Amino acid sequence: MKVVMICTEKLPVPPVRGGAIQTYIAGIVDFLGQHHDLTVLGTTDPSLPLDERVRNVRYVRVDGQGVFETYAEQVVRFLRTQSYDVVHVFNRPRLVPLIREVLPNARIMLSMHNDMFDQAKIDPQDAVRTIAETERIITISDYVGRVIETLYPDAAGKLRTIYSGVSLQTFVPWERSQTARQIRQELRSMHNLGNRQVILFVGRLTPKKGADILVRAMNELHAQHSNIALVLVGGSWYGVDKISDYVAYVRSLADRSPIPVITTGFVNAEQIHHWFWAGDIFVCPSQWEEPLARVHYEAMATGLPFVTTKRGGNAEVIIGGNGLLVEEPENPQSFSAQLSKLLTSRDLQKRMGSVGRKLAEERFTWERVAREVLDVWNSPPPRR
Repeated sequence: MKVVMICTEKLPVPPVRGGAIQTYIAGIVDFLGQHHDLTVLGTTDPSLPLDERVRNVRYVRVDGQGVFETYAEQVVRFLRTQSYDVVHVFNRPRLVPLIREVLPNARIMLSMHNDMFDQAKIDPQDAVRTIAETERIITISDYVGRVIETLYPDAAGKLRTIYSGVSLQTFVPWERSQTARQIRQELRSMHNLGNRQVILFVGRLTPKKGADILVRAMNELHAQHSNIALVLVGGSWYGVDKISDYVAYVRSLADRSPIPVITTGFVNAEQIHHWFWAGDIFVCPSQWEEPLARVHYEAMATGLPFVTTKRGGNAEVIIGGNGLLVEEPENPQSFSAQLSKLLTSRDLQKRMGSVGRKLAEERFTWERVAREVLDVWNSPPPRR
């Protein structure tokens, strides 16, 4: 079959600027390209050509200038000149009716990574039409599927959860690699972390990600666990190191913290795993209804125990003792209580980290994700 996967207008594929959707696509395209004639359609980037073939996959990039309407015009213009059996759209349900007009016979699949069916983001009439024109709706968590089904019950029979994946070759426990051991030591030495237990956050520094709550949790932790440090990895936006008001606020909290708090700013996607090697405990302090943050998979693959919040789909990856759940994400003491359990016991950290790595190997490989996507493409349409 001829298949086109259409990314969002925000960031390019491969994920040279980061991005969960872009990482997802990059993780599965080589496998899928072995089975079908595959094109990835996405937005331009100065570092990438407009049209190229990498191994079995063609990449076409159009200039949407980061604006949906402009990008949609360019996508439709490209599709007018093409013929595809399957069109797989990522996280932009508003594209579906436009695509149907130019490709009336194509099978349309939709992958949903967050709340783009919210009525503030898509007109309900357009949403109904999108669901009618879409053969399958793949979600990255059961939570995302439940939200869509609650808003639009007619989508129920088309929903399928396919959890994301992680590169087991890139994200490895630091103990298993001499290179990882060296990088861990270099980073910890560079930032004067010494032998402290390092609590790690990786993500955008925005209020909904909750870094400020995590910094405030250090005040109480310090009383019982003085030999700790907090590392906040990330900038205010993908590929951007701008000091936003919120970043400035977090850094001001960090300056007053009783323990060392390191803020790295934006880190290139190709080096993110280095910081997982430098850490001991991972925390995802999401304050919003997070669809399911992919950093959980990265923490598991690197053998780190994690603490996450009861928000959105995050709790769906707490399996068999690999992590701890914070029931009150807005309360710093809820984080300090759970973190204290881990900081008190290195054995508990190792057990949880070992469970996480095993889960990553058994359930969260990119090949598993690709096979499930391939199964959707190859399966007959669901009965109406």
